[in-house]
Amino acid sequence: MQDTVLENHSKSKVLMEINTSGNVYSNLPPATLVEMALARQEGFLTSTGALMADTGEFTGRSPKDRFIVLDEKTKDSVWWGDINIPFEPAKFDLLEQKMRYFLSEKDLFVRDAYVGADPQHRLNLRVFNTMAWHNLFCHNMFLRPEKEELEHFEPDFTIICAPDFEANPAIDGTKSPNFAILNLTKRMILIGGTGYAGEMKKGIFSVLNFILPHEKGILSMHCSANIGEKEDTAIFFGLSGTGKTTLSADPNRKLIGDDEHGWTDTTVFNFEGGCYAKVVDLSREKEPEIWDAIKFGAIVENTRFKPGTREVDYRNIEVTQNTRTAYPIYHIPNAQTPSIGGIPKNIFFLTADAFGVIPPISRLSKSQAMYHFISGYTAKVAGTEMGVTEPKLTFSACFGAAFLPLHPTEYASLFGEKMERHEVNVWLINTGWTGGPYGVGSRMKLAYTRAMITAALEGSLDQVEYKKHPTFGFEVPQECLNVPKEVLNPKNTWADPQAYDRQAKKLAEAFIENFKQFESFASQEIKKGAPTPLDS
Repeated sequence: MQDTVLENHSKSKVLMEINTSGNVYSNLPPATLVEMALARQEGFLTSTGALMADTGEFTGRSPKDRFIVLDEKTKDSVWWGDINIPFEPAKFDLLEQKMRYFLSEKDLFVRDAYVGADPQHRLNLRVFNTMAWHNLFCHNMFLRPEKEELEHFEPDFTIICAPDFEANPAIDGTKSPNFAILNLTKRMILIGGTGYAGEMKKGIFSVLNFILPHEKGILSMHCSANIGEKEDTAIFFGLSGTGKTTLSADPNRKLIGDDEHGWTDTTVFNFEGGCYAKVVDLSREKEPEIWDAIKFGAIVENTRFKPGTREVDYRNIEVTQNTRTAYPIYHIPNAQTPSIGGIPKNIFFLTADAFGVIPPISRLSKSQAMYHFISGYTAKVAGTEMGVTEPKLTFSACFGAAFLPLHPTEYASLFGEKMERHEVNVWLINTGWTGGPYGVGSRMKLAYTRAMITAALEGSLDQVEYKKHPTFGFEVPQECLNVPKEVLNPKNTWADPQAYDRQAKKLAEAFIENFKQFESFASQEIKKGAPTPLDS
């Protein structure tokens, strides 16, 4: 079989990079990878033709086991701390040698891919996998070169991902047997001990979050983006679980991308070639674009079948609440090709407010936009990370601190420059709770959120009355087509208005406490965007 499935690269060329006596399968098409995954018992075929696979012990990212090599390139530029944990270069070299030895008798799946839809800012990526379904994940999530482009493909960056290789923390310098280590000088990522495919995706995102702002002056963003018939680009910032993928998959607009983008002087471009969406409680009625995209070639992770069938039970969370699907962007009929748009007209900050305080839609001033961009408030949604079982108050700078190698001020500075240069509307959208906090209130209806975003995009909210929120100061529209008026003002949805005021004060104080870490660099204009807690 080996001779018939090797494509685009000779075995000898690949072996120059990882010396193995096993089979080397290079740039296999999705159908072959699905066949091999099934033959190797890596997963099951679902009723829609998608491949179901489990990620093992780790069903989400493991942030405490992610490292960056500390060397001359990174020592004075990386934002070191609990997010970017330093790793010794010598330890990296030894661990790399151990991984290469481990792989010396393994079958390997090789994938050459692009990262970045804008050819001027593209990264050439080569991935080595020990699992067929992981290689299919990379085919889905990264951009796919044409056959002729692969003939002389030279990688700028390499990922070695071996879930069945575990480190020895006492010797190798890791904290656990599992690890994800970025080496920006050697331009390599080592991943071991975890089968969670998202580590590869987010590892490369972290790489671009270093290279693009630091070396090219391009703003890298944890956001989704789409574009309308009038070529109006919209950006949706937010952490996992806040609705980026869902809300950008609009049947009336073309999808640029669902998670990671760059903003140049003239374009917004997708880093990826696919979508990685949460599927817990997925239904065709609520999210038809995602539902229809889960077909042959797509992957569903950590899901389970309905008894006696091959139909996926999206309500089943016995493995994790972080059940996901990975599919190529061409599974979305209205995807933008290539995945590039112009300068954004509207920017949406998405938050899943577990306090039930933030209005479902608010218009932000420039000061407030800067303040909330740096704050990056949301609630971590259950299952997105290991150990998170219910929504938890969090602030993630620039809506993506977990993936930012540089200090947040560098990204905030670029964001401010672009806001200054372009007339962009900035909106804060609460996809979280209304009528009370988590456990008392209910999650905001998706239909209402869609209606509010549509109104903002179409400009109909320019004609309505606004009132300032007494605590946070942003402007709240008092009417919106297809949304009940009482929903727009969250205090009106609470049974006890005084309880709402107490919660608003508590949340405002949390914002202020979090922002103290940024006060030394923040301008007076940014500081004007802070909330003002009212006396109880």
